[in-house]
Amino acid sequence: MAKPFYELRIWQFGYRLLMEIYDITENFPAEEKYNLKFQLRNSGNSVISNIVEAHGRYYFADKVRVLYNSRGELEETRSHLRVAVGRGYIDEGTFKKIDESYEELTKEINAYIKSPRK
Repeated sequence: MAKPFYELRIWQFGYRLLMEIYDITENFPAEEKYNLKFQLRNSGNSVISNIVEAHGRYYFADKVRVLYNSRGELEETRSHLRVAVGRGYIDEGTFKKIDESYEELTKEINAYIKSPRK
């Protein structure tokens, strides 16, 4: 029997990053509540949601397609983070740390994409 999604290392990693996104965006300006703050949280949530969806798929092609969606959402999250640092909502150090973590998660998703073939 497959392990539950919440035991997947990539889901746990993505979840920790999402919690950081929530912390980072907590102090965004009020005018960003329905813009950048929402977009960042939404795309960060989509990263792990797509990992879960892929985990629940039976066929390899379905799993891979959904994992590609997760990677796309991850890149969208990284783009939103760059906008946030450009607007001065987060500092360079915080940005660099979380951006590097998302880059690492990309590598882990790529490895997970290759793993069902084994």
